[in-house]
Amino acid sequence: MQATTTVGTDNRLGFTSQDAEVVVDRLPIEGALPSWLAGSLLRTGPSKFEVAGRSLNHWFDGLAMLHRFSFADGEASYASRFLRSRAYNDAERQGKITMSEFATDPCRSIFKRIATSLTPPTPSDNANVNVARLGDQFLALTETPLPVVFDPQTLATAGVGDPAPGQHATAHPHHDPDSGELIAYATHFGPRSSYQLYARDGGGRERRIAKIPVSRPGYMHSFALTPRYIALVEFPFVVNPLALALSGRPFIENYRWQPERGTRVLVIDRADGSLQGTYEAEPCFIFHHVNAFERERELVLDFCAYEDPEIVRALYLERVRSPSPAIPEPQLRRWRIDLDGGGVQSEALADETLELPRIDYRRRNGRPYNYVYGAGVQAAGSGGFFDQIVKLDVERGDARTWAETGCYPGEPVFVPTPGGTAEDDGVLLSVVLDGSRGGSFLLVLDAGSLEEIARAHVPHHIPFGFHGQYFRD
Repeated sequence: MQATTTVGTDNRLGFTSQDAEVVVDRLPIEGALPSWLAGSLLRTGPSKFEVAGRSLNHWFDGLAMLHRFSFADGEASYASRFLRSRAYNDAERQGKITMSEFATDPCRSIFKRIATSLTPPTPSDNANVNVARLGDQFLALTETPLPVVFDPQTLATAGVGDPAPGQHATAHPHHDPDSGELIAYATHFGPRSSYQLYARDGGGRERRIAKIPVSRPGYMHSFALTPRYIALVEFPFVVNPLALALSGRPFIENYRWQPERGTRVLVIDRADGSLQGTYEAEPCFIFHHVNAFERERELVLDFCAYEDPEIVRALYLERVRSPSPAIPEPQLRRWRIDLDGGGVQSEALADETLELPRIDYRRRNGRPYNYVYGAGVQAAGSGGFFDQIVKLDVERGDARTWAETGCYPGEPVFVPTPGGTAEDDGVLLSVVLDGSRGGSFLLVLDAGSLEEIARAHVPHHIPFGFHGQYFRD
């Protein structure tokens, strides 16, 4: 099922800075919002790509802005505000880029690079990737170890939260519904590098789960969690820790693709932190896991796979702003891991491309499931940017899509209907760039049929972002 088949023409507005901070008490709405929708969609994402005339290098480097869409009584409001991180404040005050980001370095001299290798510099707190709630705190997250606390109503920045135990952290912690903890990992770089797995509760107390030594750490953006296991998938995109300190290159440019290493799946027992096993699979690269679950003595991992890390290079701003960006397309893939040593079986779950995946997280994460929602590309092989929303049935391979000419949707966040029992009983919320009109709107789709329910228009364009979460009132 597809609304249109016409591919949009220009998405470059999504990589254009938006400096406006606004508060709109009532957004104009087409259609009708569900009366039960009462809460807020909170998002973070890059919004400023230039500092004093100098462009940052990568989509992932843009200075963060928070966005809040709130719903009540069939109405929607909107607010946006820059995250007043140290990275943002220093850039505004000094008129230059002062902190190293994912793919941008502030051009430190050789002397400063040697000096900071002895005394590590303060990591950037430009939290432009995801948001999470831990107890009463709302956190903006990125891949550095510094979460930023913010007020969910005013979007005011409230300081830096407790740091992660490493120099590179995931912006995709998992929530344990039983303990209320956030479970995450961080990579510690040094003469004895390691993956640090830990949990943190609402009171700020940290509990170490496991410490896994590693000589050449891999770049990992997310991980998988089941009731019994944590799965770290170490792709052969690895780094020499010494290079991070001395090379003078931005963070991600120190990593090297070594496909001959294959992929290692490290399966850790959550109860005692022991390494259940290390399993070998084909080389590939991913940003996002979709879900994982246990089936007798088998661990099933679903994720959005690329053949190699070319996607990282493809998302440099000079490339995505070009008329022909040539962006690699991900494939929804499943690995079935025999925990007793029988190997890893790999299979494609669908033909459609899908990224920024979301599921009915509260009820299905770590358990068997049917549906995943994400952003995809209509014309396979075109190298274009996401221009449709996709719903896939991972068991049957069926797909539904939504698309509209000139529109570029972002991550579709699933919100279940209160009291609903079906897995897809709810709505999807997606921030959509309307390239033809030069603005953005919040799209509300029926998660079952992918039919449009409503859209709420924002007074300006919102640059492409990554992730957000819906919080009920």
